[in-house]
Amino acid sequence: MAGRSRSSSPDTRAVHTGEEPRVDGSVVQPIFQSAMYEYSGAEESEPRYIRYGNTPNQATVEKKLADLEGGEAAMVTASGMAAITTTLLGLLSPEDQLLAQPSLYGGTHELFTSALPEMGIDVTFLEGEDPRHWETQLDGTARVVYAESISNPLMEVADLEAVAEFAHDHDLVAVIDNTFATPFNFRPLEVGFDLSIHSATKYLNGHSDVVAGAVVGPAYLVRRARGRLKQFGGSLDPHAGFLLNRGMKTLGLRMRRHNESALTLARFLEGRDEVSEVNYPGLPTHPAHERARSLFDGYGGMISLELEGGRAAAERLMDRLTIPVVAPSLGGVESLVTRPAATSHAGMDPEERRRLGITDGLVRVSVGVEATEDLVADFEQALEG
Repeated sequence: MAGRSRSSSPDTRAVHTGEEPRVDGSVVQPIFQSAMYEYSGAEESEPRYIRYGNTPNQATVEKKLADLEGGEAAMVTASGMAAITTTLLGLLSPEDQLLAQPSLYGGTHELFTSALPEMGIDVTFLEGEDPRHWETQLDGTARVVYAESISNPLMEVADLEAVAEFAHDHDLVAVIDNTFATPFNFRPLEVGFDLSIHSATKYLNGHSDVVAGAVVGPAYLVRRARGRLKQFGGSLDPHAGFLLNRGMKTLGLRMRRHNESALTLARFLEGRDEVSEVNYPGLPTHPAHERARSLFDGYGGMISLELEGGRAAAERLMDRLTIPVVAPSLGGVESLVTRPAATSHAGMDPEERRRLGITDGLVRVSVGVEATEDLVADFEQALEG
């Protein structure tokens, strides 16, 4: 970005990176509603076409995200799952092994236990946190190790530095889903991960009106993912790119409120007799609190909790809340509540869900940007009602 230092604040870069040169002096980049672009005829140039992911609205978001995550390049996609699938299928072939964290977003878990094995890719879920034990799970064909910065929905924080080091020691590509933490709270490439993936539907956009995904990392690895994107067609359309770019400009403002409100609400919930467990890495009682404190600049806006009384109590709480919307997804300006067993992880085998600790009574809360005191008061009345 002309005239701007790379060391400037991420808030400043989120507003300005990728915006220059301005089209006819327009302060806001227009929506380039064109599927294709005039070809220059130069042999070394690639045609510009939406499916190729190289049109202006796509490129602006990619420059901004690469800058915020500290990557050489980025690629935007039509959904978070499109980002995951194109990335992994650009790295893996039949008979390769993928190593993965066991507690994952339900859609990712289903991909790993169903679609990838059907393609001949062996998926092995890592056990424990000891890299020496992980080594016993290698079968000689491992190519990728996959993790989440904060796991969905139990808010676990793995030893991410150990995962990245293990990957590099064994010549694996380290991939992480950084959706819950966001580049504002955590930049995985700085601790050794190769690729950072986002469901941009969530915090990056922040307004619950776009479905999008992204991957950030070294240019040569992003090119491999882009090759798959061209083949599979999961490209982001111009209007969604425009909205995503607009949303990213306020990421810092929103994340500060998400971080602060979620921590306050988690502390409140932890002190309630009606609540048996609160999962939030910002609480000192969280098993990985010290790790999260050393890795992250903030703990995010996601909380999950168990109530005394299980599923019935969970559904009663959700019915009585007046501010959060009962709906799937997360990361928007409005607070949302859901039972993962009925939404994000509904496709998972019930026995496997319970084994991982995702009970029928688990409630996931996406804390929005409403007044913190209003959210606390609403949960208080819902618990007491």
